[in-house]
Amino acid sequence: MIMMRQLTKSVLTASVLAVMTTVGSYAQGLFDPVARVDDTIITEFEVQQRLRFLQLLNAPGATRDGVLETLIEDRLRRQAAAQVGLRVTDEGLIEAMDNFAAQGDLSGEEFVALLEQNGIAGETFRDFITVNIEWRDLIRARYGSRVQISEAEVDRALAASSNEANIRVLLSEIIIPAPPPRAAQAQAQAEEASQATSIAEFSRYARQYSATATRGAGGRLPWTPLTNLPPQLRSTILGLNIGEVTEPIPLQNAIALFQLRDIEETGTSAAEYAAIEYAAYYIDGGRSDAALARARALAEEVDVCDDLYGVAQGQPEEVLERGSLAPSDIPQDIAIELAKLDPGEVSYALTRAEGQTLVFLMMCGRTAVLEEEVDREDVTLSLRNRRLEGFADSLLEELRASTDITILE
Repeated sequence: MIMMRQLTKSVLTASVLAVMTTVGSYAQGLFDPVARVDDTIITEFEVQQRLRFLQLLNAPGATRDGVLETLIEDRLRRQAAAQVGLRVTDEGLIEAMDNFAAQGDLSGEEFVALLEQNGIAGETFRDFITVNIEWRDLIRARYGSRVQISEAEVDRALAASSNEANIRVLLSEIIIPAPPPRAAQAQAQAEEASQATSIAEFSRYARQYSATATRGAGGRLPWTPLTNLPPQLRSTILGLNIGEVTEPIPLQNAIALFQLRDIEETGTSAAEYAAIEYAAYYIDGGRSDAALARARALAEEVDVCDDLYGVAQGQPEEVLERGSLAPSDIPQDIAIELAKLDPGEVSYALTRAEGQTLVFLMMCGRTAVLEEEVDREDVTLSLRNRRLEGFADSLLEELRASTDITILE
């Protein structure tokens, strides 16, 4: 849901500082009510706190209207859990907070301390975790026994997954740099571009805002096998009609949008990949002219990933990373760039360290999945969770319809 996996301790610290706002500046009217959900009140303080928290995580919905809507839904969820006596134990809350923070290489206590030192109340994090645990437990208790996944459903899901290997898509992309100093501006640009209603209009936004090599071509990508895309992006793309644009997708130090220009089934199956090997060489200077010139020169020097060892020789070990990961374990911004590359090809569209470091990314190779590697238990769990999500959405709509909700601002 939220991509904490991509945050490191240093990036997290800097991001908190970047989104910090002095509480005193909100002193007047800070605790004024902005919405009422039955007999409970949502205050301006809660809105500001949740907004800062989501901005820190570069999460979707990090707008005032989006936050207020989420807080209203959280009230509905907590009321429903309270009605049946559900309560998170202290041990369960601590464990969940630790698990969440661990994705940013922190403990729960370290994460809370860091937030509180920089103007975000620890209670904001605790409330965020608590409501998600209570809602999850409520849905499982209420609907778990009604979700029975048959072997036939698993077979159909496996067949549908195999059909993905016969699909290729024609996409256009916009990748907008969003280091903390310009995160708000990038979000506004992404929201504007997401409203594009034609391929030509999307291309104009790509030429104006995008930072990738496709910018000059209006963001247009060539035909791409669906299986080349990150797993978490495939269902989003398949849900689009021709000409439609995704919602802004938060990445590390960037925001992405995609438009579907065409889709077709091919006569042959593309491979599904078990692992993707890539190398990342880090160049100081971010997207400065000097750093980009260095990247362009380096692209002419290297042909395969092994060549980068010679380039990095004599430099600190951390300037070069090379690994082989399952597609689902690769940070989404890197996975999106790798989807465009063949072995030996490079990209330098990404940055790290709040935009101060340019990532010279090189595709090393892909390892295809063997048929026997398909795990029926994983498919069953995915189907079960999807079914429970459907029940959860329906229950939330019922709760909204039967609750007195008033926006007071």
